[in-house]
Amino acid sequence: MRAFVFPGQGSQKVGMGVELAQASTTAREVFEEVDDALGQKLFRIMSEGPEDALTLTENAQPAIMANAIAMLRVLEKEGGIALADKADFVAGHSLGEYTALCAAGAFTLADTARLLKLRGLSMLAAVPVGIGAMCALLGADIEKATALAAAAAEGEVCTVANDNDPTQVVLSGHKAAIDRAIALVKEFGIKRGVLLPVSAPFHCPLMQPAADAMAEALAATPPQSLRVTLFANVTAAMVTDPAEVQRLLVEQVTGRVRWRESVIAMKEAGVEQFVELGGKVVGPMIGRTVADVSITSVSSMADVEALAKDL
Repeated sequence: MRAFVFPGQGSQKVGMGVELAQASTTAREVFEEVDDALGQKLFRIMSEGPEDALTLTENAQPAIMANAIAMLRVLEKEGGIALADKADFVAGHSLGEYTALCAAGAFTLADTARLLKLRGLSMLAAVPVGIGAMCALLGADIEKATALAAAAAEGEVCTVANDNDPTQVVLSGHKAAIDRAIALVKEFGIKRGVLLPVSAPFHCPLMQPAADAMAEALAATPPQSLRVTLFANVTAAMVTDPAEVQRLLVEQVTGRVRWRESVIAMKEAGVEQFVELGGKVVGPMIGRTVADVSITSVSSMADVEALAKDL
């Protein structure tokens, strides 16, 4: 069995999509459609930068999605492959869940771009700059990370945002609490705590205003039926019902990204091959989480062509 998986924020870089657009009309059409949907020249920012503009959450989220969907469309249109025929499951890390849903036909490309633009803007608006923060805990399992978060909170928000793999957990919350967590890592047997260069404390209760905004947006643009079953971030379980997908996407804004558990659940469901489209971010996490699976990361035109032959 095979799962197609999609990366989240942090996988963006200036120059992304350029080689693909030069090689493929199909890819160019994806980038043009996203630009039209957003009413901005996002592909120019992806191509030329500046880096700080691409890193803005409101730009990074639709850009990462567009890059992955461009690869998928090239694979489908030029490689003659239908995702529904080749994928048993889809999953995505945080914003990558929207990419996965677009790939599975639950959202159109234009709607996915608009939803992600709003998601990015809403997340930035939810918490004033400097109030929140996130840190990566290296050499931490979920038990150590949870204990550290509880100790560092001291009445403020400090919670597990991303359970990425058995060696990496991300905390999110108030800046002072995250600073305390970093200072306490050694006491909890954790190798290192690294402050992340993010503009907001994602996937924690401070994001409630963004969750409210997404609830409204998703009520206006609800997901349609899925051609491929999704493993959802917040439950690490299969979902096919569009109404449940809609509810979980709202919950995901403040909830934990249970990526490690999702990977284990996919393997237990019979997945032997993971294909990451649009980056080389979640592939390594999968490799640290489960053994005896094949992992293919697709981030260039050559990778797309090689994958088309292998499928």
